Amino acid sequence: MRSETGLPEGEDAVVEQALGNFRSSVHAWSEAAYGQARPVSVERHVSWRLAAGWALGCVLALGCVTSGVNERHHRQQVARIAAAAQAARQQELDAEQRARKDDEDLLAKVDSDVSREVPSAMEPLAQMMAVNDAQ
Repeated sequence: MRSETGLPEGEDAVVEQALGNFRSSVHAWSEAAYGQARPVSVERHVSWRLAAGWALGCVLALGCVTSGVNERHHRQQVARIAAAAQAARQQELDAEQRARKDDEDLLAKVDSDVSREVPSAMEPLAQMMAVNDAQ
């Protein structure tokens, strides 16, 4: 008579026994494989962590130094711009003072020209007339 698998009954028991032996040997092999100590290179992981830590530390230090240098450069630029603006304001003040002085000199000349009785071109004639009047 045949079993559900389609094999004669004697062969079915042999196959079941072979599969059972195979299963127990696989379980025994798995237990042995998982029970063994694996040669994991802890130093390798530690060295990579150490190198990564140093690299990140160097990046952080470089970032701090770069930030400080950039801040110093920015302050120098601001001071340079402020000095240039101050110099421009001083030049404008000097130009205004020169213009005022020129205006004052011109007004003084006009005032002296207006206050004369005779224009300067006619002054020799006026002196001759003054000498004639005095005689």
